[in-house]
Amino acid sequence: MYRTLVILRYTFLEAVLQPIYSLLLTLGAAILLVFSLLPFFTLGEDTKMFKSVALDVILLLVLLATLFATSKSIYEEIEDRTMLTLMSKPVRRWEVMLGKYLGIISAAALGVALLGLVVVLGTILRVPTDYQLNPNSLDDTIRKQIISLDLMHIAGLVPQLVLTWLQISVLAAVGVALSTRFSLVVNLPAVIILYLMGNMTRFLLPIVAGGPLAGKPAAVQWFGKAVGLILPYLSAFDLKDVTVLSTIKVRSFASDPQAVALTPIWTYVGLATLYAIAYCTFVLCAGMWSFQRRELGGGEG
Repeated sequence: MYRTLVILRYTFLEAVLQPIYSLLLTLGAAILLVFSLLPFFTLGEDTKMFKSVALDVILLLVLLATLFATSKSIYEEIEDRTMLTLMSKPVRRWEVMLGKYLGIISAAALGVALLGLVVVLGTILRVPTDYQLNPNSLDDTIRKQIISLDLMHIAGLVPQLVLTWLQISVLAAVGVALSTRFSLVVNLPAVIILYLMGNMTRFLLPIVAGGPLAGKPAAVQWFGKAVGLILPYLSAFDLKDVTVLSTIKVRSFASDPQAVALTPIWTYVGLATLYAIAYCTFVLCAGMWSFQRRELGGGEG
C-alpha cells in the first residue's frame, strides 16, 4: 500500500504541474468570473442558469486536463522506457495502475474544488442582483434573505460538484485503461466518444427494458443489454434538476412544500459513488489485463 501511495503522490504532482492543467484551470476560472457578471435574461432564474452553465464548464475543462494526464500516465512511460525502470523495483503492476489512477483523480478533485470555489463566489456575487436585493441595506430582513439564498444555492451546488467529479473519475478509469495500449491521439477521442455514448444510455435502457427491442430476437435483446452494461450510465451523475434547478430545504426555505431536503440528495450521491466504484473497478481490471500482457520496452513487440 505504501508503494501505491508513493506512485499516487508522484502522479498527482505530475498531473498538477503540467502546463495544460494550469492553463485549463486558469481559463475556466476566467470564463466563470465573466459568466458571473453576465445577465442570462431568464426572468428571475439567472443564478440557476449560471450554476448549470458553470458546472458544464467545470466538467469539460477538468475532463480535458484529466485525459491529458491519463494519456501520459502509462503509455508514454512505456514508450520512453521509464516504466521498465519502475518495474525493476519491488513494485507490482496493479500497484502502478492503481496509484496512477488515484493520483489522476486526486488532481481532478483539486481542479473541481478550485473551479467550484469560483462558482460559489460567483453565486454569492449574483444573488443580490438576480433577486433584486440591496446587499448594502441596513434592513436585517433583507440581509438574512440574501444569506438564506446563498446557503440554498450553495447547498445544492456542492453535491452536484461531487457528482461531476465522480463522472470525471469514471471517464478517467477508461482513459487509464486505454493508456496501456494507446497514445493521446487515440485515447482522447475514444473517451470523448464514450462520454457522448454514455450520455445516450438514458435512452437505451428504456428501449431494452420494454421498448422496441422487447419483441426482437433474443440475440438482439442480448446485444442491447450488453451495450447498456458496458457503457457507463453517465446520467447517474446528473442531478441538476434537483440540485441546481430546484429549491433546497435550508433555513427560510424549510417550510416550502416544494423544496427538496438534503438527506435524499446526499443519499443519491452515496449510491452514485457505489456505482462509480463498481464501474471503475470493472474498467481498471480490464486495463490491468491489458497491462499485464504489454511489453514494457516500448512498442508492442
